[in-house]
Amino acid sequence: MTRVPSPVTVVGLDAAGAPPHPALAPVLATAGLVVGAARHLTAVPVPAGADTVTLGPLAPALGRLAAAVHAGVPAVVLASGDPGLFGIVRRLRAAGLPLRVVPAVSSVAAAFARAGLPWDGAAVVTAHGRDPRQALNACRALPLVAVLTAPGAGAAELGAGLIGWSRRLLVAEHLGTAAERIRAVTPEQAAAETWADPHVLLSLADAVPTGLASADAGAAASDPVAAGGMRVDNQPAAAPAGGWALPEDRYAHRDSMITKSEVRALVVARLRPRLGRLIWDIGAGSGSVGIECALLGAAVLAVEQDPEAGATVQANAAAHAVHVRLVTGRAPAALAGLAEPDAVFVGGGGVDVLAAVVARRPERVVLTLAALDRVAPAVGLLRAAGYTVEGSQLSAARLADLPGGSIRLAATNPVVVLTGERP
Repeated sequence: MTRVPSPVTVVGLDAAGAPPHPALAPVLATAGLVVGAARHLTAVPVPAGADTVTLGPLAPALGRLAAAVHAGVPAVVLASGDPGLFGIVRRLRAAGLPLRVVPAVSSVAAAFARAGLPWDGAAVVTAHGRDPRQALNACRALPLVAVLTAPGAGAAELGAGLIGWSRRLLVAEHLGTAAERIRAVTPEQAAAETWADPHVLLSLADAVPTGLASADAGAAASDPVAAGGMRVDNQPAAAPAGGWALPEDRYAHRDSMITKSEVRALVVARLRPRLGRLIWDIGAGSGSVGIECALLGAAVLAVEQDPEAGATVQANAAAHAVHVRLVTGRAPAALAGLAEPDAVFVGGGGVDVLAAVVARRPERVVLTLAALDRVAPAVGLLRAAGYTVEGSQLSAARLADLPGGSIRLAATNPVVVLTGERP
């Protein structure tokens, strides 16, 4: 007779401190193997006859679980909150184990509940076991983000990276315990403190009317969801419904100082914006390139030396319901101290600006040039810095009406687009 493998039961223990799920008692009563962190194993009545594995490295536990499944021994894995949310379920599935999952309230859901905030439009990211810059850039780009933190990638580090961005942070420590504490702080305040691990960080645009203890008396009382422009389509970092490479008339600009839509389509494609990436838009002008990167989920720093143009960038960003951080100043000097970019668009400036950009070693550099005599020096500089360079000239001719109902083609100025990619 072929033995039918019994699924491993993965049970979440409530991050909000509620009693274990009623399904836990019967599965524990028959369990031959119970796996969990030390705090989980002491929190539930493990049967006297059951073997236990205290989680540290996961590999030994996976081997014991696989053997239990093969032998038909009922096995239980204890986890925090909802183990399917950046939890152990992914690793167990990757190991090929059959699973039954009984989730509890996740730490993210508990943190939002404690703050009295809706979170159906929030992005949930993790800084645990991966590059924390991705979580940081999500907080820079989106108005409502929950971050599962890790030692060395928590509220202090993320707060330091959010200084200069219009954000209010909620830090939830020791959820579901007698030591539970939730505080509303500024990025500066978060960076200056030591936080207990593990904790959950909520990053919200503008002020947060939570009624929680705030570290400064200036907590505003507007609705952060409305003020921050949270999306209501349950897709916090999805492609914009209105598309991209938008017509120039969708942006305020002066004297036609705007990257034309045909060129912008290629530039944005070359920059590869997405959630977790930081894009610099140097010589932002109207801000159209940076705004379209923000619409695709990237965090954006726009550098513009003209204060009037900078005001236009901010107005255009607000009109498209995205946040673009404006740095007013002349490049390359204005680039000093800025957060390290993943990709850079150079829409203005000379060779000195490009040299300052490549010195920061972003993955990709994209620039547009109208003057042909600037192409060879730019290509040479990029190649000398170790970048592989591609380039093309774009010449567009748009339909235009003539008197009497005829149609002609009206040429736009040709532009060379160069892309440097670091191996």
